[in-house]
Amino acid sequence: MSSPFLWGVASAAFQVEGAPAEDGRAPSIWDTFAARPGAVRDGHSPAVACDHYHRWPQDVDLLDRLGVNAYRFSIAWPRVVPQGTGPVNKAGLDFYERLVDALLERGITPFPTLFHWDLPQALQDAGGWSARDTARAFADYAAVVADRLGDRVPRWITLNEPVVHMAYGHAFGNHAPGLTLEVPELLTVAHHLLLAHGLAAAELRSRGLEALLTNNLTPVRAPQDPTGADLAAGAAYDALHNRLFADPVLLGSYPDLSAFGAAEVPGVHEGDLAVIAGSADGIGVNYYNPSLVLAPDEGAGLPFALGEITGVPTTAFGWPVVPEGLTDTLVGLSERYGEALPPLYVTENGCSREDTVADGRVADPERIAYLESHIAAVDAARARGTDVRGYFVWTLTDNFEWAEGYHQRFGLVHVDHDTQVRTPKDSFARYRDIIAARTGAPGSAA
Repeated sequence: MSSPFLWGVASAAFQVEGAPAEDGRAPSIWDTFAARPGAVRDGHSPAVACDHYHRWPQDVDLLDRLGVNAYRFSIAWPRVVPQGTGPVNKAGLDFYERLVDALLERGITPFPTLFHWDLPQALQDAGGWSARDTARAFADYAAVVADRLGDRVPRWITLNEPVVHMAYGHAFGNHAPGLTLEVPELLTVAHHLLLAHGLAAAELRSRGLEALLTNNLTPVRAPQDPTGADLAAGAAYDALHNRLFADPVLLGSYPDLSAFGAAEVPGVHEGDLAVIAGSADGIGVNYYNPSLVLAPDEGAGLPFALGEITGVPTTAFGWPVVPEGLTDTLVGLSERYGEALPPLYVTENGCSREDTVADGRVADPERIAYLESHIAAVDAARARGTDVRGYFVWTLTDNFEWAEGYHQRFGLVHVDHDTQVRTPKDSFARYRDIIAARTGAPGSAA
């Protein structure tokens, strides 16, 4: 008997929990980065975020009212193993155990992510993802959490969007840890992230658990009447954004990165690719928009340039709304990887808006249209034979949106970050009704 389709929402520990120094939690790279002047828009602090660490029962009640049958959340590494290695913080594990048990009591499947960008600062001080030892430390941390929760949580995501963490955090410097590395060391970071996934997957699988990897994916669009240089730029971008963290897992080899001046990926030891290859029991797909890729100007530092997609609505982030791009992404994975592709889960998909509360209500018709059209895009991919087994909206509550602070609101629930008052939006009610219609569950008043 097949498992039911998962209808859920997604979140991340650092973006919602707050309580950065409570109950034994140590600093993460994002605590350090956010404290830098100018690193976060308007100096917004993540110290409270959505206060989920204290208000999680209220948030679980919201999940229950929403009618989801799954909740994707992340576990904060520095809350569980504060220094990244060494002593385990029992209070941190206790927190996640309470959350997992509360979800299960309401029939909600916990779908945890082990790393959503909040590396313990102590590990960064020792070299971070540039150091091979960090991959082993991650596997040890995965084993600790699995030993505590694996009897109730059968399916785990190892890493969230490693390409974004690599690029924004280690190349452009506008995310933690705020580095601007050259290509060879950047690719070493990528390899150590993949090795961390492979080693952690082995730990999870040895305990009878499933391991998934979640990637941010974007269909590459060419301009009208593209030149050969445009097409070459698109291939280079596709190799970096879409294939760098997929090919080694699904095909056992790295894509061609010669456009970046890399004949090979540094830091690969004998046997590493055997650890990474075939290490995913599912692939998480985070989709927000396609990318228009053009040939770069002469002398540009990258082998591609990104153009603006016009003629479509945009979110508050300025991202183009192109739901058919999600269909293209899901079907494209199936076509590219064939039988090597495990089941797919849309682990993030959402829309930021400048939401306000008026008379106790948040009207967000654009988000409703966004969700409806993207759910239809998933339906279209499944109708074409793609094995998609879940859809998770980003996100439940308006949260700390990384370098944007509290400016980008993605939530189905509005959060007043001064009072922590939570107000379900119209999109909350609409998503509840969609889930109820798809599962046969009764809807409930928002």
